[in-house]
Amino acid sequence: MNTHHHDDAGPAGAASFDPASGNRIERFVFGHRRWLLGLCLLATLLLGWQTTRIVPNASFDGMLPMTHPYLQNYVAERRNLVSQANSLRIVVEHKGGGSVLDAAYLDTLRHINDDVFLLPGVVRGQLKSLWTPSTRWTAVTERGFEGGTVIPDDFDGSPTALQRVRLNIERSGEVGQLVARDFQSSALIVPLAERDEAGRELDYAALSRQLEGLRAKYGNERIALHITGFAKVAGDLLEGLVQVLAFFAIAALIVTAIVFWYTRCLRSTLLVVACSLVAVVWQLGMLPLLGYALDPYAVLVPFLVFAIGMSHGAQKMNGIMHDIGRGMSRLAAARFTFRRLFLAGFTALACDAVGFAVLMMLDIASIRRLAITASLGVAILVFTNLIVLPVLLSYTGVNPGAARRAAHADVDTGRSLWTWLCRFTETRWAVGAIVTAVVLGGVSLHASRLLQVGDLDAGAPELRPQSRYNLDNAYLTGHYSTSSDVLVVMVRTPVQGAMKHAALEKVDELEWRLRQVAGVETTQSVASLARQTAVAMNEGNPRWYELQPNQGALNAASAKAPRSLVNADFSLLQVQVYLADHKAQTLRRVTAAVEAFARDNDSADAKFLLAAGNAGFEAATNAVVEKANHEMLLLVYAAVVLLAWVTFRSWRAVACAIIPLALTSVMAEALMVWLGIGLKVATLPVVALGVGIGVDYALYVLSIMLAQLREGRTLAQAYHRALLFTGKVVMLTGVTLALAVATWAFSPIKFQADMGILLAFMFVVNMIGALVLLPSLARFLLKPATTAAARTEEAAERPAGCAA
Repeated sequence: MNTHHHDDAGPAGAASFDPASGNRIERFVFGHRRWLLGLCLLATLLLGWQTTRIVPNASFDGMLPMTHPYLQNYVAERRNLVSQANSLRIVVEHKGGGSVLDAAYLDTLRHINDDVFLLPGVVRGQLKSLWTPSTRWTAVTERGFEGGTVIPDDFDGSPTALQRVRLNIERSGEVGQLVARDFQSSALIVPLAERDEAGRELDYAALSRQLEGLRAKYGNERIALHITGFAKVAGDLLEGLVQVLAFFAIAALIVTAIVFWYTRCLRSTLLVVACSLVAVVWQLGMLPLLGYALDPYAVLVPFLVFAIGMSHGAQKMNGIMHDIGRGMSRLAAARFTFRRLFLAGFTALACDAVGFAVLMMLDIASIRRLAITASLGVAILVFTNLIVLPVLLSYTGVNPGAARRAAHADVDTGRSLWTWLCRFTETRWAVGAIVTAVVLGGVSLHASRLLQVGDLDAGAPELRPQSRYNLDNAYLTGHYSTSSDVLVVMVRTPVQGAMKHAALEKVDELEWRLRQVAGVETTQSVASLARQTAVAMNEGNPRWYELQPNQGALNAASAKAPRSLVNADFSLLQVQVYLADHKAQTLRRVTAAVEAFARDNDSADAKFLLAAGNAGFEAATNAVVEKANHEMLLLVYAAVVLLAWVTFRSWRAVACAIIPLALTSVMAEALMVWLGIGLKVATLPVVALGVGIGVDYALYVLSIMLAQLREGRTLAQAYHRALLFTGKVVMLTGVTLALAVATWAFSPIKFQADMGILLAFMFVVNMIGALVLLPSLARFLLKPATTAAARTEEAAERPAGCAA
């Protein structure tokens, strides 16, 4: 087997280059260069055409862990819970202190109601506003029970009619729910189906545009619309995709500019960028083929693929540039670089792929789709950046001046940054670095214990606090007793058993207990309705505000029970719990209270089940994320350790690579605590990916160090050679990518801003770990005995990519 290494890359080596040398993969790749490039071009054209078929969209069900017990309970009763699944709340405000008891306002509200009724995906039978026939009032008069629609059929807008509407609103019990406490606004509750009338998935981007059209159509100096709900959050995120892509373009330009500044070679820089972009095009082109939409939560993945591609591509370009500068032909330089770095690059990409693939553990459809497409993207990089890029450079070569500068940079004057970094192979400096790492790790580990699962802010944390959506949500929570954060406890009973006294008594007790829990604003169920009915049946005497142990009286109350509280055959009733917010702590307190109550009170008469409502779904999602977090990290680290072992066959080398990585993971969690970022569906992928992406730097540095040690060099010499060959590019890509993603901090989408800060932190800290902590650990772990053992192994037949 041929064992060319870096120091053989001189003119003599070029003259004696044997085309039959190298392993089978290398000979196959460079023996079929034109075929490979033709295949790449064809695939790029086909998949590039597929990208024109990408449809940006989100999925309500796709963001939920459908196998979680809470969601299983919801799915079993889904047909009875339409209004408590995916719904919008549109609040129509009469500005300037105006009242809803105004003929012009009510006429505008009627037109808005009619327009909303016709929107795609609206479950029209469940739509509720002051104008819908389901909004009714009841009262006890001297003639007995009376009732009707809040706005009667003969409403004519006269002062008398308006006074009648006011009375009806007060008797309907909708003050604080459908009508604001100050009577300055009213709401439309708009349940949505996941598919429209034609059976297509609901297009949230189009729906959001139509809602904004309503806002523009009816909004004026008198009227303002406030819109909340998952559909609007998804729509705003999808609308923000254009801005997100603009920031990606800025980041890509920054990366390109800095790589060009480093190399001063336009052709090779453009080739690295082109190969990375081709990988992104292939990945995006596969979305329509797999039947996937472009999810707003997965929009970070294309840039991550581009960033990983730039990192690996820069290493290949740097190696070829060095060899050409030292007199090698373009083809020989490409083959030697391929031989030196293919195995390290393949292992690093395998680690990246594992980082994405373990996200499959999270039982949430959108995250699984993200994992599949991202893993495909990383697999594509093996072809585009590890194979196609060296092949292209074997034809184009690099700028001669850039090659000379690269070769000259191999000569270190002894006063450079690289010489200073070599001090970390000395005992005193190594001990200092390790002690600093231990202190940072301890402090970060202590801080990371405060990391919370779920949302830490009210409203939609994916958007800025001053975004229109969060301002709308703030208006809703400030003016209504019932917030947009609803958790529904389902109470399953025998058929016709929901109005039995034994069941209602337990429901009534659960409501009382929940109202004592911090974060609960109010509750609603047929038990409270039965109490109100008892008062009404007894001349409005408040002494009768009790559950009557009289089945006849309870049956009378059942006739007035709306379908939003109990189903048609009275086998399922709902306890609607209105929360002050959907923060992780609030959800944890409420669900714990319900579960404790269910353990003590479940019986044949009534079984208490969690959960429906947007807050119930979020509670289930938080539970899944919390469980998956540590399992995913353990799996990622296990896979990275295994891959590093297969590459290096030395536990000492594996420890040098993994310990800095673990430190970065702990520090990243501490940073999330400091920044107030919760661990949730949107952030969990970045935490897991930081491991797979971060190990790249260590693998490239270690691959050269171990090869140099096998040549008999000292640790300091080996590390110095690794710094000059791959260390420069490690620092370049780390700083460059960190600067690029740091620009996301200015994004109007808070989710993207948070991810930019986290990614920039991980890029920088992983880079520092590879350049400072790794050689410090090597000072105590990579001993001469390891080198001697490695020399013995060198005699055995090994893949050429392992040798430098």
